[in-house]
Amino acid sequence: MLDTNLKHAESHEGIEELIKGNANVMICCGRMGPMCIPVYGLMEKLESEYPHVQMKDLDFDISAASFIKNLPECSYFRGLPFTVYFKNGRVVKATSSIQNEGQIIDILDEVFKD
Repeated sequence: MLDTNLKHAESHEGIEELIKGNANVMICCGRMGPMCIPVYGLMEKLESEYPHVQMKDLDFDISAASFIKNLPECSYFRGLPFTVYFKNGRVVKATSSIQNEGQIIDILDEVFKD
């Protein structure tokens, strides 16, 4: 389990339920490494500003991470974390590697505008 203040996605079934049960979902799949930790921190900071978005982390090294790793949108990714944005059950954006606050906000505003 990742050492963050985010809620954790922990199972394949739980991820499917999360995506089906919520219109707006952001999952950051990574490790506790130098490219991932800043993204988790930004998600923790932005969570209260985007209450209509379910923000979760997912440990890259557990079997449930195959859900994210095997998405076509992530097939060319080489750097962690893999951050995937789901709108109404489908992938609308996916990024890899570190993102800064402005980049994350731009994506959240673009894909989850009401």
